[in-house]
Amino acid sequence: MSKLFDSIRVGRYTLQNRLVMAPMTRSRAQYDGTPGQLAAGYYAQRASVGLIVTEGTQPSDDGQGYLTTPGIYADEHVAGWKKITSAVHDKGGHLFIQLMHAGRMSHPDNTPNHRQGVAPSAIAPGTQMFTAKGMQDIPTPRALSAEEVRHTVDDFRFAARRAIEAGADGVEIHGANAYLVQQFFAPSANTRTDEYGGSIENRARFAIEVATAIAKEIGADRTAIRLSPGTTMWGIDEGAEGPDLYRYLVAELDKLGLAYLHVMHQGNEALLADIRELWQGTLILNRPGRSREQVGADIATGLADLEAYGQMILANPDFVARLKSRAPMNEADRNAFFGGTAQGYTDYPALSEAVGA
Repeated sequence: MSKLFDSIRVGRYTLQNRLVMAPMTRSRAQYDGTPGQLAAGYYAQRASVGLIVTEGTQPSDDGQGYLTTPGIYADEHVAGWKKITSAVHDKGGHLFIQLMHAGRMSHPDNTPNHRQGVAPSAIAPGTQMFTAKGMQDIPTPRALSAEEVRHTVDDFRFAARRAIEAGADGVEIHGANAYLVQQFFAPSANTRTDEYGGSIENRARFAIEVATAIAKEIGADRTAIRLSPGTTMWGIDEGAEGPDLYRYLVAELDKLGLAYLHVMHQGNEALLADIRELWQGTLILNRPGRSREQVGADIATGLADLEAYGQMILANPDFVARLKSRAPMNEADRNAFFGGTAQGYTDYPALSEAVGA
């Protein structure tokens, strides 16, 4: 576990250790997309990890999918995020804002413009979503025109610039978990016949264009991307060509010199090994369900440069100290994951409080 606490250079920054807070939707923003009042404290509590990747943050009105998720395109959003980045930096931490366009994983009742969701093709995901009226079927999205796809690329670019204005150290493109970028990868969500559909190269095009545009806008060393090869949630099926698409995509993204690649591993060890070989830069690995005893294992073998954790960091603001001291961990309150107050958000006890110090 020794390498786990070593500093490491990522992009233009030197991080204090190799632990990463994975992005986790908490749905506690204001209805206009401004981060909530408790968000600065929430992130600052966890600033002892090497890097914080924030909850998914929409780059535009059309990018919102869920209720009360934050944005990073309006002046109000920037002002709200400045409080968060300042609080994290005051604690010596680093923070990348994750840019997440939900695509077809959206409901009109959850968005400020109440418009139909947008996607590569007019194919519904076949699932439901929570709204203020309760669970509702997600309606069929509207297919983006080629011109609108290019405009969406520009939305990402603009949001990245706004993130830097808000004091973020960089941005992570959400290319995973069945949202817009991954929808372009999957034939089950993308039946286009233009330059954004069909072949592997065409289905990977949108992701590459987004990464390229952001890298040109804020610098490749402040630009990153998250991928989840093989995800099958919410109607996503990347088909038999899926692994080859990722091999092509990773090789093309590697040419950009991005700050890091963040992989949410779905179990294809052969593909993960190929990605490690193809990617010459920094690799962050997130293995869902990894136990405390496995923390640091992928760094030790050289498969990953950093490791990302979600629920363990959510429930343990002093995650690093607990690992170092082998102290017990708090359990996450699943009932407080989305929405609500300080309960299950900023009230998890630190180690000193837990032992009555």
